[in-house]
Parts: sequence; C-alpha cells; structure tokens
Amino acid sequence: MNATDEDALRRAIVGTALEMERLGINQGTSGNVSARHGECFLITPSGVPARELDEMQIVRLPLDIADDAAILGVERPSSEWRIHRDILRARADVHAVVHTHSIAATALAIHGREIPALHYMVAAAGGKSIRCAPYAVFGSQQLSDHALAALDERHACLLAHHGVIALGTDLARAVWLAHEVEVLAKQYLLALQIGAPPLLSDEQMDEVLEKFKTYGRRNKEHR
Repeated sequence: MNATDEDALRRAIVGTALEMERLGINQGTSGNVSARHGECFLITPSGVPARELDEMQIVRLPLDIADDAAILGVERPSSEWRIHRDILRARADVHAVVHTHSIAATALAIHGREIPALHYMVAAAGGKSIRCAPYAVFGSQQLSDHALAALDERHACLLAHHGVIALGTDLARAVWLAHEVEVLAKQYLLALQIGAPPLLSDEQMDEVLEKFKTYGRRNKEHR
C-alpha cells in the first residue's frame, strides 16, 4: 500500500468511529477501531472523542510490536491496542476490528452471559452463540488473551464487565456486525422479560451456518 492508500484508510477509520456513534453503539471516548495496513495496523488514539478525531491522529503500529516497544506516533494509541494487534496477527481473514461499549450487549456482559441461539442471526458471528470472554482489566495482555480465545472460530464476542469486539474483512463489515450484536442483545433482553426464550437447536443452527457461507455472494453468471 502506498501513502495514498494509508490516507484513505485513516479517513475510513475516522468515518467508522463517527458511524459507531451515529448508530448508538459507542459514545464519548469509549471504544476503538483498527484496520490492517500491510505489516502494520492503524488504530484510533486514546482518549479522543469521535467528533474530535481527525485522520492525522490515527496511530500506525507494526504488527510485531512488543509490549515493551516504543509506541509510535504523536498520539498514544487506544489502550486496547494489544487486542487489535493480537487479533490481526492471529487471523489472516480479519482486516478490521471494532470495539464498542454498546448498552444492551454490555448489560449482558456485566452478567457474564453469552448470547445464545435465540435468533438465526447469531450465526452471523460465526457460531451457535456469541461467547462472553472472562473479565480482565482494560488494556492488559490477559484481556487480549481472553478475547482471542472467545473469538476462536468466531467474528464477535462480548467482554465481561466491558463491551463487544467485532471483526470484519473490512471496516464496514466489522461495524455492521457490532451493530447486529447489539440488536441481538436487545432482543435477548426483551425476550427474557417473559421468561427464558426457546432456542434454536444445534441442527437448525448448523443449517443456518451453512447458508451463511454463501449469503450475500453474487453468482458470477448473473453479474
């Protein structure tokens, strides 16, 4: 990628942060966004509200950065840079990571609850449930390790007492999934008001997961 590509990606990250706020899945300085850029990744800075963010504040870090390495850039990266680094290093299929503190999903995460197979769209996150990673202090390597385990063969997870992580092949896909997780969390909380909701069976979810493998893909013969 050349400098022009990086500039465009920086602008897209700023736009993504603003879109997350518009969707109501982030607020203030909460949450963060990253995207792969060659052997590096670009990530939102620490403590800057989306509405005050500009492309030059986006921080570029090498994917092989170590915990004790010097942080590059004028602005400090998000305190959760380890999660973004570790996901992008471990998952070649992922090119964008978003982290939100969306209200309904975080309410479930406070109770350490996963989102079960109450709706077929749970499969959009890659499995039969959306797991909740155990609690660890924000910004820690332990939290990153917990998140990576909860994301095994998944594209989204909850973080206990914290929020949501969603992954995508690009920024738009990651934000779409983060919003979908919040919608599912709201549906789950509402359904719980009248009792434990009935769940789809493993066989029914297997059928949905199979259909999702080609969902949204256009047949070349019809292009």
